[in-house]
Order: sequence, then C-alpha cells, then structure tokens
Amino acid sequence: MSNGSTGWPSLTPATRAAAVELLRHGPLSRTALARRLGLSAGSVTRLVAPLLAGGLVVPVGPGREGGVGRPSTPLDVVADGHRFVGVKLTGSHGYAVLADLRSTVLATVDAPLRGKSPADVVASVASLVATCAGGEALTGVGVSLGGRAADHRTVTAAPYFGWAEPVDLGGLVAAATGAPTVVDNDVLALTRATHWFGAARGRDRFALVTIGVGVGYGLVVHDRLVDSDDAGVGLVAHLQLDPLGPLCARGHRGCAEAMLASGKIRDAVAVGRGRVAGYAECLDMAEAGDPVAARVVHDAGRALGRLVAMVANLTMAPLVVLSGDGIRLASVAAAAMADGLAADRDPAADPVAVEVHPGGFDAWARGAAVTAIQSYVG
Repeated sequence: MSNGSTGWPSLTPATRAAAVELLRHGPLSRTALARRLGLSAGSVTRLVAPLLAGGLVVPVGPGREGGVGRPSTPLDVVADGHRFVGVKLTGSHGYAVLADLRSTVLATVDAPLRGKSPADVVASVASLVATCAGGEALTGVGVSLGGRAADHRTVTAAPYFGWAEPVDLGGLVAAATGAPTVVDNDVLALTRATHWFGAARGRDRFALVTIGVGVGYGLVVHDRLVDSDDAGVGLVAHLQLDPLGPLCARGHRGCAEAMLASGKIRDAVAVGRGRVAGYAECLDMAEAGDPVAARVVHDAGRALGRLVAMVANLTMAPLVVLSGDGIRLASVAAAAMADGLAADRDPAADPVAVEVHPGGFDAWARGAAVTAIQSYVG
C-alpha cells in the first residue's frame, strides 16, 4: 500500500474541500455535493474530475436525484487506500486501533506501558503501533492522552505520567515508527471522532461530555471544534453540581469530579458498605436495589443531568453526547439524570437531545486515529 496512492497531498484547496465533504458525508451525488459546497454543478464536475482520475473518489452505483430527471451517480472516497493507527494512553496502559481513512476499525491491541518515562512511553507506543499495523504501511499515527499538547506534537502537561518538562512526543513517536505522528488531548480527539464519524456526524453544533476516571468536555460550534490551550486542564470537572456533595481532591464540594468520577462513586459506596467495590459492581448493586449504592448512583445521575443542562444552557447546543468508559451511569441512573436535566432547564427552551454512546478505550484510540486522519486530509 502506498501512502500517497490516492493523491491527497497534491490536492488544491478547493478540490480538497470537495474530497473532505465526500469523506465526511458521502456517498453524495454531484448535485448534493454542489449544494453542500455552495457551488454550481459545472464547478463541482471540474473539482471531482482529478479526484476520479487519481482514484481518490469512485462512483458507487446508480442513483436518481429527487427521484426524477436524469440519474445521478453517487460518488464516495476510497477509504481503504490508507491505514492509520490511533493510540490512547492511560497512566499505565496503551490501547491501539488500526483504521482506514473513514476510521473504520480494522484491528485492536492493548498492552501495559513499560513505564512512565518518555523513553518507556515512546517504546510502548512504537510496539503497539507495530503490532496493530501488522506489517501494513501507515499514512499516519495519532496519540491521545489525558493532558495538554501544543501544536499536535509537544506534550506540555501529562498528569498521569508526572513529566516535569515538555516532551516532543510526536517527534519521538514519528522517529520510532517512521510514520507522521500527531498528539492531542484525549477528549478533544474523541470529540473529533464523534463529529466526523460518530454520533454527531452531520451536526454543526454539539457538546460531548465524558465520564470515567475523570470528567471531560468537548464542544463543536459552526462545524468546528472549539480548541484551546486550556484543553486538558479539566475546567468542567470542577463545576459545582451539588452543594451538599462530597469533596474532590482540590477541596471543591459537590463538583463534577466529586460526583461523577468512577473512583469517587466507588469510594462513596465503600463508605456506606464498609468495603471497597469496583465501579461496575457499584452500578450492578444499584440496579439490584442495594440502598447505599442506589442512593450514591441516584445522586450521581442527577448531577450528570445538571451538568448536561448547564452545558446546553451555556452553549445552546441542541445535542449533548455522553460517552466515556464510565458512561453506563447514564443508563443505570437514567430517571435521576432526566430529573436533574429538567430541574435546571427552562421548560420554555427547546428539548435537549441526549445520546448515550458507551465507549471503551478502543473508542478513545479511534479518536486518536481520527486526529491523524484530519491532519492528513487537511
């Protein structure tokens, strides 16, 4: 497989825009593509000609625009012409997926990290990439982690690794793997995947809330991800949701982290039960009617509803997607979450669409792959 086989690097900006539109929303007829780009049919025909000639785009079957008139053949990108590996890093483990140009997951692999030093992390990532790629040539690699990354390359904050100085993780991984590498905050990466190929595909405005070890937040407005140097700081995690709630490590009472982080829910149940239960067991106990677990999970669910309302109220996002490895809470405490949302949402406001999309660490890794895909297609 040739990394440049379909000619993406040589596309003009206008032709690239047409190709990206087909990648994100295809298959599309020429008429539909012209409508989306705001161009004439003749202009679109000229734009797609080099895409067809270069093998980047192919006809995918006969169609009919609106059911009348001359048939219009839908066009779509050739998604299997490239391979990307996305790697999600936690403080102790790495998760990798192999994906095509449309982020379809083709293979997965995971392994413990060799250590937390930059050298150990790079070696672990390189091993994951090689195993996941299985000998296939790669167009790009994406790495995501809980922290902050500048210019999709240099990690400036990595709380789970304790790095004291900035680390050029993108450059180091690229040198170790031989593939162009981008690095991003994990929540931003997951938001990218949700926007282009996931639950919010086709939406130009939505918010993403993730819960698990921590609480994350991503936002897309006017079809663009809202990025910031503060991504990875965890600002949303310390919004107060319950003035009588437990404390977080920073001394905030009833903040999102204290109410929703999986470890905090586990600890709250352990206080009442006199033993430490795993997070999944806490949810199982709540479903089974255990009074302690049911109360803790109910309070967490209501807090999650209040957080959804707060996000929707402040951003006016019509859709809030809930995800993360701890998001089963939204299903177990669905009634409490609905109560919390209703309590803080003006009844005259439009209803907020809430979609729950459970995602394990492979979903986070897919976000890293999508970050690499976006970097490649421009």
